[in-house]
Amino acid sequence: MKRLIWTAMPVAVWAVFSCGTKPEDTHSEAKPDSTLAPVETRDANTDYKPAFEGQTRIAGVKTATPFEVTVLTNDLKNPWGITALPDGGFLVNEKGGTMRIVGSDGSIGEPIAGVPAVDTQGQGGLLGITLDPSFSENRMVYWVFSEKQGSKGNLTAVAKGKLSDDGKKLEGVAVIYKATPAYNGKLHYGGRILFDKSGNLIVSTGERSDLETRPQAQDLNSGLGKVLRITTDGKPASGNPFEGRSDARAEIYSYGHRNVQSLAFHPVSGDLWEAEFGPRGGDELNRIEAGKNYGWPIITYGIEYKGAKVGDSIQVKAGMEQPVYYWDPVLSPSGMTFYSGNNIPEWKNNLFIGGLSGSHIARLVIENNRVTGEERLLAEEKQRFRDVTEGKDGALYAVTDGGRLYKIDKK
Repeated sequence: MKRLIWTAMPVAVWAVFSCGTKPEDTHSEAKPDSTLAPVETRDANTDYKPAFEGQTRIAGVKTATPFEVTVLTNDLKNPWGITALPDGGFLVNEKGGTMRIVGSDGSIGEPIAGVPAVDTQGQGGLLGITLDPSFSENRMVYWVFSEKQGSKGNLTAVAKGKLSDDGKKLEGVAVIYKATPAYNGKLHYGGRILFDKSGNLIVSTGERSDLETRPQAQDLNSGLGKVLRITTDGKPASGNPFEGRSDARAEIYSYGHRNVQSLAFHPVSGDLWEAEFGPRGGDELNRIEAGKNYGWPIITYGIEYKGAKVGDSIQVKAGMEQPVYYWDPVLSPSGMTFYSGNNIPEWKNNLFIGGLSGSHIARLVIENNRVTGEERLLAEEKQRFRDVTEGKDGALYAVTDGGRLYKIDKK
């Protein structure tokens, strides 16, 4: 297996060890973090101005601690979601509809039986996955997938099931929530899922991309383009911001989202953060607050893929939240996690986001709810990083569309 090693020395060295290859010096002398230029050097798609200083193209940072990156396996098939198991292994969702256990050594188990059929058209399939906080006792697993709805099309659904003691099948599988309305499309399902500290589920959805469905991101009677908060039975969680209102769905936690494939809780503040795809430019990082409107498709820092302006080309509007940070050109942010381990102390509480079109893992330093530094990790690998998680050993693990599982840890 290939191993990459980054080392902090008087001269920054990037070494590749594979089949006896000697390390080669490929970097110039490292500069202090405070003088590093932004990591993005390409022209932006627009001339839109940020709403505040540091909202985009923040100064670059560089990890000083020596760390190594190991490819544990190349043999996964379009992995989409990964979550750490108590024994140090992982439960992985593959987009095509297969859930597997992957060992900490990269060994891949057989497909787990009992997973419901998924609609794999376009961006659909078996998506995000999480474990019950009491998984060691109850073996419960929760996941998101795209589900066919006959002639109505498909939608983002949430299911749960008990993983058998031998890890070979899911028992008592039930679909607990469906983000209606269904739509005849194949894009923007959202699909991340995690537990909050009260034992409820946070689930993200997309607005299904098309011009006719976009307005539903602003519609409080639609499950599209939302961050949802539901119980483990799929009911609206108590205390949600629109609870008791007849003109809104009680499961909605925040709205005005485009396509949310990134969710994570800050390990110190407990705040919920999300990242979502913009169109051409305008990928966003947001700190989510209950009941807030995050603007899509009314405000955006991006343009249509063919170059036209989105709507009235507005970036700021009263009553709509500004992103904490945005990217133009795009990162295409997928799974993300805050680092809470101790293996690499300078990464403590930093945010790590898998970039698809960006082909790297973005490391963001966040202070007082503002991004203060950005680094690109594993860009040399030229992979589409689909999900990032922290293992039980305090290392970071990432899966790619190309089927790789990476381990990133101190040297």
